[in-house]
Amino acid sequence: MGPLHGFRVIEMAGIGPCPMAGMMLADMGAEVIRVERGTRLSPDQLNDVSFRGKKSIALDLKKPGGVDALLRLVDEADVLLEGYRPGVAERLGIGPEACRARNPKLVYGRMTGWGQEGPMAQASGHDINYIALAGALYAMGRRGERPIPPLNVVGDMGGGGMLLAMGVIAALLEAQRSGQGQVVDAAMVDGTAQLMWMFHGLQAGGFWNAEKRGVNVTDGGAPFYDVYETADGQYVAVGAIEPQFYGELVRLSGANAGTMAAQYDERRWPEMREELERVFKTRTRAEWCSSLEGSDACFAPVLSLLEAPGHPHNQERGTYIEVDGIVQPAPAPRFSRTASEVRHGARPAGADGEALLSAAGFTPTEIESLRRDGVLLKC
Repeated sequence: MGPLHGFRVIEMAGIGPCPMAGMMLADMGAEVIRVERGTRLSPDQLNDVSFRGKKSIALDLKKPGGVDALLRLVDEADVLLEGYRPGVAERLGIGPEACRARNPKLVYGRMTGWGQEGPMAQASGHDINYIALAGALYAMGRRGERPIPPLNVVGDMGGGGMLLAMGVIAALLEAQRSGQGQVVDAAMVDGTAQLMWMFHGLQAGGFWNAEKRGVNVTDGGAPFYDVYETADGQYVAVGAIEPQFYGELVRLSGANAGTMAAQYDERRWPEMREELERVFKTRTRAEWCSSLEGSDACFAPVLSLLEAPGHPHNQERGTYIEVDGIVQPAPAPRFSRTASEVRHGARPAGADGEALLSAAGFTPTEIESLRRDGVLLKC
């Protein structure tokens, strides 16, 4: 059983970071109940990895009885997660005040892009907008070129879902001592700003040029921290920042030692890059793996999503698993005593509705009434 076994989480249906937080809590053993709202239920959700390990109930919260049914589930919950625009939960009657009036120990986790207040709070947005406002997007891209969107992993997932999960767990720990829950306001702008902590320090110390991209050590500016094409059109990544690791890269790759001297002389970076480009194109990716993988040259092949699960390192560690025919990342981090696990794959929308309501004290007659009135739904 995972470290969160015994905790109950209500997750209001949404996309992206909030479901990711719920997935992490479910992997760690919490009972996570995903609440689908409305009547547009789709069987396509069975392919959504973030639904794994969760139970599902579908309630029409705009009909009489829908909000009451949800609040009765909240009575016995430890956490509620929602990713609505600010004010939506309050208008539905399921905001923090309404929920915590019934359950003072409840941790109410809120996931937004801009935060619960501020001039942008009510504006629409996506990952690219949040990381732009936090200064992260500006820093990503080649020298003299426009910024490059880094998938939606920085704002949505790292600065969003993981931030929410961490905040909720911290609030749960505090609630065990105080007996009181609280609201966790997790915003992707805030989370992205947290992820940029190192670069603020480097800029202050004169080790980072925040006005330009592609000219710094870890943004592709340095030739020893970049991606190179191989003879077969594949790519490898090197990150030999420290002098001793850089020395190994030069030695094991066979690059010209004279050209590669003076690692941190930025004036020589263009010719050093040309030398590494030349060298790496002399062998295939597999051949470079044979020479450099596992060494102190800070080397790795650039693998696709399809290739990564088959790499020997990932296979030995069990970094990926297969659930219901879908290859996906295994739970992380790992615990020595209370191991996380994926208990099952995605459940059809509303599949657990009757059982969940029955466990919450609803009578068969009440459940049938909710079904008949279109409040309790099933895909």
